[in-house]
Amino acid sequence: MAGERLLAEWFPEFADALDKIDALYKEKRLIDEKTYQFICFALAIKARSKPCLLKHFMGALEAGATVKELAYIMALTFREAAGGDDCWTHDALGDWRQMIAEGLQSSSCCAK
Repeated sequence: MAGERLLAEWFPEFADALDKIDALYKEKRLIDEKTYQFICFALAIKARSKPCLLKHFMGALEAGATVKELAYIMALTFREAAGGDDCWTHDALGDWRQMIAEGLQSSSCCAK
């Protein structure tokens, strides 16, 4: 990844620290490799990271997952994301009638 190469060149201490964190996660992992790959696959979908998506898709297959299982993880990720978006949006707009009645202006929504 270009961002990692830039970090390695210009902030190698940070890149090294990330490598140490990765090693620590692997050493202390309390779940099996396939479950780990499933979680990372779902997170890659949410992060919209194609390199991570491909890495964890193949990693899951190498850990014994099937394409059918990965399709299920995809569907689960899509559904949970939609549910979270729905809940958050309805919660954030829960008092929409009151906001309108009070004359809330768009310019005041982000006022500091």
